[in-house]
Amino acid sequence: MTDTRDAADRLFHPAEVEVLDEELLPPVNEFKRFVKVFFKRKIVLVGFVLVVIILLVAALADVIAPFSPYEQDLYNVLAAPGGAHLLGTDALGRDLFSRIIHGTRVALAVGVSTVLVSAAIGTLIGLIAGYAEGALQTVVMRLTDAMMAIPSLILQIIIANVLKSGVPGVVLAVAITLFPGYIRLINGQVLSLKQNDYVLAARSMGAAKARIVLEHILPNCLSPLIVQMTMMMGVAIMAEAGLSFLGLGILPPTAAWGSMAYDGYRYLMMRPLLSLAPGFAIMILVFSFNMVGDGLRDALDPKLRGSLG
Repeated sequence: MTDTRDAADRLFHPAEVEVLDEELLPPVNEFKRFVKVFFKRKIVLVGFVLVVIILLVAALADVIAPFSPYEQDLYNVLAAPGGAHLLGTDALGRDLFSRIIHGTRVALAVGVSTVLVSAAIGTLIGLIAGYAEGALQTVVMRLTDAMMAIPSLILQIIIANVLKSGVPGVVLAVAITLFPGYIRLINGQVLSLKQNDYVLAARSMGAAKARIVLEHILPNCLSPLIVQMTMMMGVAIMAEAGLSFLGLGILPPTAAWGSMAYDGYRYLMMRPLLSLAPGFAIMILVFSFNMVGDGLRDALDPKLRGSLG
């Protein structure tokens, strides 16, 4: 009899039952959820640890490096690994290990600067085009598609040649090829978010367009934007290394991994580490940021992050 009455109560008062069930659920700690999902896969943990190590190496490069990256020892040219020179010396007698350590700063500086510049430009254009829609969005998106259709390496070479070599030229050359991806991402997010009730409510209350975009739409675009920026770090670092290898990026004597790999390939049979060591450093750095970006995607995407067990 009691079971029948409970079933009847649930049948005729389903809303009350749902409210009671929600009240019984323990509160979810979002930070705990984020940490658990982010570190769920061991490969992401490995990438995160490597990123931390790389950041520490860049910050303490002057302490870790046994020699100056520009100090030449012409009596010890192309020395084999061992002794005071852990990885040997290059054609000018500079310590290879010290140059790789200091090259971490250049790679991170170029990667972070490029990502920030491209994200700022792409986010601004994507917000404007997505909220305005109409002819403006059509023109912007067709131009974006046209830019993305051009092979990025060719566009980077052309821009780098126009802007000349150096850190500013490399940053702008790579950023110009990356910001169309941010435009597409933010434009899609805005088209989805502007249909939500809180945006419609703000619009009905007479809120200015700029306020709606900055206070209601942009904050909800941050999660995919952060993931995209993290993933693009590896792309920016690879692009800088490629331009430096071709002689269009960071020029000697600055310790850049791409130019170091180019300088060492001529001695590939005699001293393979001159090219392989900076190439391996590029691979580790790109792998680390890609794994961290993959983990952030899982942790920040509500559809992928799961729930606490």
